[in-house]
Amino acid sequence: MTKQDERMAKMTFTSIYPHYLTKIEKKGRTKEELHEVIKWLTGYSDKKLQELINANVTFESFFLNADMNKKSNQITGKICGYKVEEITNPLTQQIRYLDKLVDELAKGWKMEKILRAD
Repeated sequence: MTKQDERMAKMTFTSIYPHYLTKIEKKGRTKEELHEVIKWLTGYSDKKLQELINANVTFESFFLNADMNKKSNQITGKICGYKVEEITNPLTQQIRYLDKLVDELAKGWKMEKILRAD
């Protein structure tokens, strides 16, 4: 695990969540849409998601019990200069999958496309 991977693992989901929210709301998207995307990726319920936000968990803990969507490997493209499909650290890749979905939401993509609906 690189220092960057370690740093990302230790960051709290709660510290980054408001940035996700601000980013998508500035582009006219809603908190409900953000939650839909997070729940699609992780399998968490609304209740569980809120518990994790309130508990101030690290990204490592956040993704530890996530039931990652089988289609998450279809999330591709660059985020922060890295191709998400080429990231070798599983946790870092999961965090970047979430970052990428938030980006797609902020860019105005249709929900069906973000959620990789067939």
